[in-house]
Amino acid sequence: MRATEAKCDNESNVRIATVLKTAQQIGTARLLFLGSVTTGHVVVHWYTQLLFLVLPSLKATLGLSNVQVGIITTVQQGVFTVGTLPSGYLADSFRRHGALILASAIVAFGLGVFLLGSTGSYVLALLAAALIGLGGTLWHPAALGHLSLRFPDRRGMALSLHGVGASVGDSLAPVAVGALIVFVGWRSALVSHLVPALLIALALWVGLGRMYREEGPRPSFQDYLGGLRSMLANGQVLAVIFSNSFFSMARLSVLTFLPLYIRETLGHSEFVLGIYLTLLYLLGMVSQPVMGITSDRFGRKVVMVPSFAVMGLLFIALAYVRSALLLGVVIGLLGLFFYAILNITQTAVMDVAGERVQSSTMGVIGLVGQPFTLTAPIIAGYLVESFGIGSAFWFAGVTALLAALILLPVRFRRAPATPSGH
Repeated sequence: MRATEAKCDNESNVRIATVLKTAQQIGTARLLFLGSVTTGHVVVHWYTQLLFLVLPSLKATLGLSNVQVGIITTVQQGVFTVGTLPSGYLADSFRRHGALILASAIVAFGLGVFLLGSTGSYVLALLAAALIGLGGTLWHPAALGHLSLRFPDRRGMALSLHGVGASVGDSLAPVAVGALIVFVGWRSALVSHLVPALLIALALWVGLGRMYREEGPRPSFQDYLGGLRSMLANGQVLAVIFSNSFFSMARLSVLTFLPLYIRETLGHSEFVLGIYLTLLYLLGMVSQPVMGITSDRFGRKVVMVPSFAVMGLLFIALAYVRSALLLGVVIGLLGLFFYAILNITQTAVMDVAGERVQSSTMGVIGLVGQPFTLTAPIIAGYLVESFGIGSAFWFAGVTALLAALILLPVRFRRAPATPSGH
């Protein structure tokens, strides 16, 4: 018995020593930056989830059709997609002001959610969705680019831990705000989010400002364009971009019509909807670090292809499940991959992109895939009108399987990694 206890204590000590050694290798400054940006990412996705949580209520209040609901998410995603390239350029060119960019993102989220809760007009609802998209486009290129520069030796790990922040926000917001809606209504719940957003933005601006003091030579615009051209000439980058475009089509379609399926077809309350949306992200808190570390060690393709394929099958399964328990199981399994795989996709492009364009990689991915992604909710809306809600999930499943097929013949590589002080 004592021998067993001694063995367990020894193994525990070894694990602790390993963690401390890893932390020492990474450095206090880099860990502090990672922790701060990851915490901010919790807030970003908390606010993003509010749009999808109230879509059924917004549809009922404004008397919208399924196509109009699809247009709302298309606007949100469209602003996010179109804005990521100029936002990435700003983040790459003005790295010293990264804290201000991140704080501005939180302000945009607060204003968008406030407007969404205040509006009685479809046009203003579209404007609110655009502000929420603007928040995402300001945050992600700046955050991911700076993490990539600080952690080129552990890029998959860093981006995945940042993604854990997203999973926390995505998981907590639907349940917490869904419960709040039961007591105060959806409009009051959204309007109350403005002041916290402004306070959090101020805290980020002040707290992160000191971490952006160091700055290398600012690249010329010609150097910047040269970095983009080199990236787009890379076969791995192009394959990942097109694969990600198909997956984004699937993902956005599910985000748009899963809440309607749960509320309208299955007849569940907003609180129950919040629980299901939480399941869509909950397990990502566990899977993201595992997927990131696995991709660092064995390669991005090993993670990406099986993930896209499994999600394609699970999307199709959504069209057939009616049992509350079984639906929870399917959504929970989707949660292992639903957000986590986006970080691995981003990492696969950053692996071969130049240092000058790290923040812009997200914009390039979005810009090339925009014609595909932005039409997806509208196409799915027409399918739902013609064939029923299950057709949206079939559409998502087929496009996710295509995303996996595109990557099968591609040989992935990585550029040598040298940690940056930025």
